[in-house]
Amino acid sequence: MTNNEPRLFADDPRATVVVGVPRRASDFYHSLLRASWLRTLLLLASAFLLVNVVFAFAYAEAGGVANARRGSLLDAFFFSVQTLSTVGYGELRPATPTANWLVVAELICGVVMLGGATGLVIAKFTRPTSRILFSKFAAIAPLDGTPTLTFRVANARRNLIVSADVHVLLIRTEHTREGQLLYRMHDLPLVRSRVPIMTRTYLVQHAITPGSLLDGATPESLKRDEVQLAVTITGMDGTTSQTIYAGTDYLDHEIRFGVRFADMMSELPDGRLRIDYSRFDELLPAP
Repeated sequence: MTNNEPRLFADDPRATVVVGVPRRASDFYHSLLRASWLRTLLLLASAFLLVNVVFAFAYAEAGGVANARRGSLLDAFFFSVQTLSTVGYGELRPATPTANWLVVAELICGVVMLGGATGLVIAKFTRPTSRILFSKFAAIAPLDGTPTLTFRVANARRNLIVSADVHVLLIRTEHTREGQLLYRMHDLPLVRSRVPIMTRTYLVQHAITPGSLLDGATPESLKRDEVQLAVTITGMDGTTSQTIYAGTDYLDHEIRFGVRFADMMSELPDGRLRIDYSRFDELLPAP
């Protein structure tokens, strides 16, 4: 896994080139759920305008809209908008059987479009999201006399994440006895993988004891084996009671040796705790 290769949790889906997967129409709806609000709204607005332009041409050709200028595409477009949105100001109206049949067809199209757009917007609003932060680097340094892999996570919202489960996979290249090269996944046991309530920051720890997959690891060995750490967190949002998840990964050059994370919490004179998120990714030399 070189530094230029795509990550497991890439922020930009275009970073990974996928070929040979059959396309399905149902994936379009899933893509809209994952798309940004701006992109979704622009797509819905474009579809609305496109449908109205198509019916405007049909109305202009049929010439059956009362009080519309003959052959006026603009009047036909405005009549189409009024029909599709069921506004119906009354000045423009269908005056021939052909125009009435076009109205029926447009209303059917409008019902489908309105239902789909409404469902999409509601689904995007109710889609569970998380604001879990991950440190930019993972660190390996002695902790209580034991070499320990650590990285930071935090809940950026001012609410609770209940029963948060942390799972860490170590992915590396290995050769089988037959000489086949494989990317294999191994579970890394954590000092504590389940956090009953996550309100502030939490330091995830893996003790590098004899038998650990990272026992004796060096920056050179991590690069040689193309080591990658994949991290996932699942839990329940204390506000919405919905299951949320988040994930990140650490490539070999993002695992630093001989450093520890700087302290973020301090006590104020009145006894309250102060958490400085500006030091969330700060690393200090380990003793």
